[in-house]
Amino acid sequence: MIQVAIIIVLMFVIMLGIGFILNMLLKTTWLPLYAYALLIVGIIITFLVKEDGGFWDTIRTFAFPDYAAAIGGFVGAWMSGSTINTLRVNGFKMF
Repeated sequence: MIQVAIIIVLMFVIMLGIGFILNMLLKTTWLPLYAYALLIVGIIITFLVKEDGGFWDTIRTFAFPDYAAAIGGFVGAWMSGSTINTLRVNGFKMF
């Protein structure tokens, strides 16, 4: 269980950091969240099209740590957008 807690925090921090930097450089607010969602949708479509196994067979092989890591990354991407939005509302200008 320690490894699961570490991977959740790690994915959160990685997506928060990458999203924060992308938000500052590209002057967007929710781009990392949209990009993360598109990545997940792309993976789902790839599994649906795959012929050697079904989508549901692949989903059944995932366990709690897999879903926890994905949710941790999603929350990190969402928090990066929220942080940039809060900073902009309070008058901070990034680049």
